[in-house]
Amino acid sequence: MLEIVQKLLAGDRRALSRAMSLVEDEEPEARQIMREVHPESGKAHVIGVTGPPGVGKSTLVDALAAEYRRTGATVGIVAVDPSSPFTGGALLGDRIRMQRHTLDPGVFVRSLATRGKTGGISAATGAVAKLLDASGRDIVIIETVGAGQSEVEIMKHVASVIVVMAPGLGDDIQAIKAGILEIADVFVVNKADLDGAARTARDLESALDLRAAAAWVPPVLLTVSRSGEGVKELREKLEEHLAFLKREGGWEQRLARSARAEMEDILARKLVREVGGGDSWQRAQDHVKAVAAREMDPYTAADELVQAYLERMGAGRGRDR
Repeated sequence: MLEIVQKLLAGDRRALSRAMSLVEDEEPEARQIMREVHPESGKAHVIGVTGPPGVGKSTLVDALAAEYRRTGATVGIVAVDPSSPFTGGALLGDRIRMQRHTLDPGVFVRSLATRGKTGGISAATGAVAKLLDASGRDIVIIETVGAGQSEVEIMKHVASVIVVMAPGLGDDIQAIKAGILEIADVFVVNKADLDGAARTARDLESALDLRAAAAWVPPVLLTVSRSGEGVKELREKLEEHLAFLKREGGWEQRLARSARAEMEDILARKLVREVGGGDSWQRAQDHVKAVAAREMDPYTAADELVQAYLERMGAGRGRDR
């Protein structure tokens, strides 16, 4: 076993941080690290926090982490921030808002840049969450970047999804119709000390009445994350949802869903590298130019690149015989 993995599994924060950097940058060692930590993962309760910008997701995550720490649970936080247009790195806004946990060894906060990835998360989100899981964290919280209604990707990586809303954002329910409403396990109306919070909660409950009948009905909670009001109730509902999943078989289903998402992501990235890399690089560049010049459509270009890759692989197998 790699030394960095041994230290990570023993709870070494420096090794954990280094492993995350290697994985995020797709360094050669990353594959072996993830291969060795995989059997030690799958134990943490992984929670996703998503919702429109401005609802106070970061403050709520900060308060929820503090609430879990009061119970003695260890917490890992993956805060997905927008990318810098100059360096590609995370802008670190979420990490700055969680500074009170800096000196707490029971909390580990990692900011990730989206680096062009859509869906409110980064390509490394699942892997970084797995590293936190394997390092012994009881709770792993993933906060999405705040792109709003497109953030359904998070459901592939977590066991429980919190959708956060707040009063005063205009047509609240309209803002989450396109997918977000369907993925929530718990709804939170944050900033509940503002006018309109009760109406927003009622609107959400009315929208839930239109969903198909299900064994788990997402509760709608009111919180004021800056003061901690309602955060204990949120933690209790998350624990209730975790117990429900394990009792009804949903835990295994969500682990399988995460495994499939991880495999599909790795396969997609590997295929892109294989098809457009190596000896095929010039061919791929020529196809890009042809598509840009409207001399070829992108479907035909992709088909030809895949076909050339398959022929190359077939020729390679023939030489090996």
